[in-house]
Amino acid sequence: MKSTVETLSPTRVRLAIEVPFVELEPSLKKAYREIGQQVQVPGFRRGKVPSAVIDQRVGRGTVLNEAIQEAIPQNILAAVREHDLKTLGRPEVDITEFNDGDSLNFTAEVDVRPEITLPDPATIEVTVDEIEIADSEIDEQINSLRERFATLKTVERAAQEGDFVQIDLNATVDGEEVPGGSASNISHEVGSKQLLPGLDEALVGLAAGDSTTFTTQLVGGDYAGRDADVAVTVRTVKEKELPELNDDFAQMASEFDTIDELRGDLRERITRGKQVEQIYAARDKALEQMVAAAEVPAPEGVVKEEVESRKAAMVDQLERIGASLEEYLAAEEKTEEQIDAELTEAATDGVKIQLLLDTLADAEDVQVSDDEFGHEIVHRAQRAGMAPQQYYDQLVRSGAAAAVFGDVRRGKALAAVMEKIKIKDSAGNEVSLDALRAQNEAEHDHQH
Repeated sequence: MKSTVETLSPTRVRLAIEVPFVELEPSLKKAYREIGQQVQVPGFRRGKVPSAVIDQRVGRGTVLNEAIQEAIPQNILAAVREHDLKTLGRPEVDITEFNDGDSLNFTAEVDVRPEITLPDPATIEVTVDEIEIADSEIDEQINSLRERFATLKTVERAAQEGDFVQIDLNATVDGEEVPGGSASNISHEVGSKQLLPGLDEALVGLAAGDSTTFTTQLVGGDYAGRDADVAVTVRTVKEKELPELNDDFAQMASEFDTIDELRGDLRERITRGKQVEQIYAARDKALEQMVAAAEVPAPEGVVKEEVESRKAAMVDQLERIGASLEEYLAAEEKTEEQIDAELTEAATDGVKIQLLLDTLADAEDVQVSDDEFGHEIVHRAQRAGMAPQQYYDQLVRSGAAAAVFGDVRRGKALAAVMEKIKIKDSAGNEVSLDALRAQNEAEHDHQH
């Protein structure tokens, strides 16, 4: 095999490959063997059909075609190794010349990893928003705790919003009972809009034993779209009592003895969450800066493949919830061209970041241990709700195990970079990675 390489752009090359006919012999023999297993010819045992008979039956051209389909990828691989290319994505092949008995000439265009000049991570400085926690955020958490420990107490007064009532309902249309339109002793929160339109307004001001009627439009059943008269009777009115905010409440609702300790713990939790968000924001800004500084080009073939896979995933998700791309576009008031442009932009950014991190991983000589790879598999299997071994086998079958390995390696390269960059908040304070380390350790422990 002879091959030459021509650079089309910083991210794409064209290989011109010539394979002498004699080098196609092994592939040709294999093609005859495989086709011979598939054809039945009277008088010959399966797999024992002579090649001349196969030529008559299926045609020499078919056999040649089968042989070159096998030979092309092998020769591309050999040429890629010979020229030491770092290829990305799938090659586009064009057969320029091939006649029986002559050499096979073809070209393969393929994206390659561009040469990237990396900026020194120590020169990267990012600024993120300062963490601010309002008392109202802590109050909100305390209130949802109080709601969880609320009790209901019967009251001798008219119902108002937020009360819970036990009611009987009976719906009629023109005096005729609606099938399934009566129910007794239902519990309902006034103002929750959980039952019929108009019911909440009718209930306000009614005490236990009171009745009233209101009109509502039916949505289902034989009378759908028609107005129904609904009689409602209130059996009991109960108000929600929230526990008092004191140390007793803290002891009942948490592991703390005082309300101040509980508030302090909530403040710490909210702070930790915001610190992790801060680091993620810093990571995104740092990557953006480094991609710009390194002037990373995006290989168009890889971007195109990425856009296709993202779009397919999007259509797939929509179909799962019973919607189509057309319906989604109408709801979002966007054209398909706009969606394609958005996906292309996102895919371009994603591909550039991957290339940057791959180059960083090479520069730092990042290695991934079996243990680290195993952790990622366990983590992803949990998210997919599968057994780790089953998940791994599926990855290997679909040929995606290498991609996951690449993700882990890039993740390690990114973590190494994050240790070197300078992160400050808008008030000028240095931001440390401790919160993220703590979170990762907690996840790590959780897996064991």
